[in-house]
Amino acid sequence: MGLNAEKIREDFPILKKQVNGKHIIYFDNACMTLRPLRVIDKISEYYREYPACGERSLHKLGRRVDEEVGMARETLRKFINAKNQREIIFTRNTTEGINLVAHSFKLDEGDVVLGTDKEHNSNLLPWQRLSSRGVKYDFVQPDGKGDFSLENFRSKLNKSVKLVAMVQTSNLDGTSIPAKEIIKLAHDNGSIVLLDAAQAVPHHDVDVRKLDVDFLAFSGHKMLGPSGTGVLYGKERLLEGLTPFMVGGGTVIDTTRTEAKFEEIPNRFEAGLQDYAGIIGLGEAANYLMRVGRSEVEKHETELNKIITEGVAGLAEILGPADPARRSGIVSFNIPGVDPHDVAMMMDETENICVRSGAHCVHTWFNTHNMRGTVRASVYLYNTREECAKFVDALKKVRMLTKK
Repeated sequence: MGLNAEKIREDFPILKKQVNGKHIIYFDNACMTLRPLRVIDKISEYYREYPACGERSLHKLGRRVDEEVGMARETLRKFINAKNQREIIFTRNTTEGINLVAHSFKLDEGDVVLGTDKEHNSNLLPWQRLSSRGVKYDFVQPDGKGDFSLENFRSKLNKSVKLVAMVQTSNLDGTSIPAKEIIKLAHDNGSIVLLDAAQAVPHHDVDVRKLDVDFLAFSGHKMLGPSGTGVLYGKERLLEGLTPFMVGGGTVIDTTRTEAKFEEIPNRFEAGLQDYAGIIGLGEAANYLMRVGRSEVEKHETELNKIITEGVAGLAEILGPADPARRSGIVSFNIPGVDPHDVAMMMDETENICVRSGAHCVHTWFNTHNMRGTVRASVYLYNTREECAKFVDALKKVRMLTKK
C-alpha cells in the first residue's frame, strides 16, 4: 500500500499550526526532523511517572528507569541490526560519537585518516585536530561528475591508512557513497571504517552487520527523536580496545586515589548522568520508524524529490545528480544571481515554507568550488505531494520578485 503521509501527519501537532492563515510547510528535515506525539508522550512519561536516576538506584523508580533505557538500547540494536546491546553507546549526537572514536582509537604519528570531499565539519574537524600528534588527514578526489570514485579510493589505500571515516549520505546533495564496496576494500587494506550515518539511518535501512562497518554514528534529532541524543555503534572487539576519553561517574566500578576499575562496555563510554528521557524518547522514535518502514520512507522521499526537481527545472540550478532518486530527500539549489539566504527568508515570510540556506556545515566543499552556499529543501515521511506543489509555486513567485 505504501506510506500514508496524510495519516502520519496526524501524529505531528506542528503541522496543524497556521500562521497568517497558512499551514507550516517543513522542508528542513536534513537539519532536524519534527517529533511525533508518541515520542513526545514517551519523554513526558519519564518526567511524570518515574523521574529518577537509574544506574544503581535500587528503588522502584530507579529500576523502571533502567528497564526503559535497556529497552531503548535493545530497540536501537534492532534498528541497525547490531549483534548485541554492548555495541550500542548512547551519545548526544553524531558529532560526539565521532569525537569519541577520534580521541579513543589509537592513531600514531604518520597514520592517515581518509575521508571524502563532502564531509560535514563534524567528520572533518576531529580528524584535522589530530595533526598535532602527527596524524594526517586526506580525502578521496571525486570523479569528473562529482561522484565518489572507487578507483581514486583504491589509489589512496596503503598501509598508512589506519582509518577510513566517511559520510554515508551527504547532507549537501543527498548522494550516498558505495559503503559496502568501500568497507570491503578498506578491510582488505587492513583499515578500520567509521561511517557518519546521520543522513543515512533516518532515510533507508542500514544493517551494520551486512555492511561489516566497524563504527557508525547517528543522531536522534534527524530521525524523529529528541535533540541531544545519538548513538555510536562499534564492533564489540574494537570497543573493548578503546580508551575512554570522557570519564567520571557511571564509567567505573571502583576507584582509589591512584587508579580506577572501569565498567564494561558500553557503560564505560557513557560518562555522567545520562539524558534518560532523551534516550527513552530516541528508542520510541526508532520504533516509530521501524513500524513505518524505512524502505517506504525512501520511496516516498524519492517521489517527492521528483516532483520538486521537475517543478523547479528552468527556475533553479540543482546541486548534484540530475536523477532525484540519487539525491534521497534533498534538493539543494540556487536561483542564479540571488543570495540563497534571501530565497530562504522570502519562502518563509510569504508562504511559511521552512528551508535551509548556507554552506550546511560543508564549508570545505563550497570553498573548493567558490560558492557561497545553496538553498536546501529536504523532505521526510510526513511531507506531501501538495506541499511540494506549493513549494514550486512559491519558488516561481520568488523568482518573479527577484527579477524586478
